[in-house]
Amino acid sequence: MHPSFFKIIKESPHFPQLVILVTFLVSFTLIRTVTILQRRGVIPDLPGPFHVHHMVFGIIIILVAGYIGISFWDHKNLRLLASTLFGIGAALTIDEFALWLFLDDVYWERGGRISVDAVITTEALFLIGYLISEIHDHAWIKKIPLKKHKS
Repeated sequence: MHPSFFKIIKESPHFPQLVILVTFLVSFTLIRTVTILQRRGVIPDLPGPFHVHHMVFGIIIILVAGYIGISFWDHKNLRLLASTLFGIGAALTIDEFALWLFLDDVYWERGGRISVDAVITTEALFLIGYLISEIHDHAWIKKIPLKKHKS
């Protein structure tokens, strides 16, 4: 892709939404990979007297992201940090949606499929929100490079 394409995207006022979209998807993929590898014994699970679900870390990350996002909304770099943290925290939390619903650890059981459905639904909503916000303000029209013809 052309370098100016990435510049246009990065300069969009909706870039933080795209960051959430991407970090959510990447984080979900990574956490699922880690849990699959733990289940197969490739990498060890954390030892201890009780199991802390990754949803707990996700909720803490979402709280931090919310605080940063609200407190420093006018600082571009901190807004991007908040967007990144929110995408990561949301993925960790939504990946265990079945635990919210059943109040039981059904991650690897049939009921755990609801978590995957919730992740797909959330990612679709993030994508729709991003696309609507990009299209609605009509800024995308201004981004189309027009070639001027010599008359």
